[in-house]
Amino acid sequence: MSVLESVPDPVPLVATVLDAGPDSERHARTLLDRFGRLSALFCAAEGDLREAGALQPEQARRLHAALQLSRLSLRAPSEDAPVVTPEQAARWFVPRLGHLQDEELHALFVDRARRPLRYVPLTRGSDRFTVVDPRQIFRQGLLVHAAGVLLAHNHPSGELTPSHQDRAVTRRVHQAGTLLGIPLLDHLVIAGQEHRSMARLGLLPSSPSTVEEWTR
Repeated sequence: MSVLESVPDPVPLVATVLDAGPDSERHARTLLDRFGRLSALFCAAEGDLREAGALQPEQARRLHAALQLSRLSLRAPSEDAPVVTPEQAARWFVPRLGHLQDEELHALFVDRARRPLRYVPLTRGSDRFTVVDPRQIFRQGLLVHAAGVLLAHNHPSGELTPSHQDRAVTRRVHQAGTLLGIPLLDHLVIAGQEHRSMARLGLLPSSPSTVEEWTR
């Protein structure tokens, strides 16, 4: 079975939560069509769900609760487990960034063993870019005596390729981290449920291009 074949159709799942009788699937399909993709439902307010799907208050309340529970379950990597690969870093970032409509930059600070110390949302911008101040990033790292930092930001457009601005920001943050002794280990671009590692692409300046090396 292929990966695509193993992914369930969201329409009957949403319809089951709505429990609106014969109209359940119609309401579910209307919601998914209106929001464009399943991940967009996660950031919808209860009132938005009710209006977009022509739902009864109890149906909107039930669906909103189910979506929030799903988000909580996705946000639960072990807080003590070392983060030593981009895939493990993505488990922290994707649930928090993948569904957002505006671009945000988040940071995960780690100790020498790559165990998480603090997760911090840093900045929020428009749907095209977010402003990054390295001082804001490393102020947080110094407070927890971090030995490294992982950054991630989302591309609401769905484009995973790092932009020229992404590369420039990464260079600036890398330089500041080197001076302060809090190296930038990776910078992930998040789009929906997908991610791309700038370390794996070899885009961290003067740093190893292989994941095995940055995790030492």
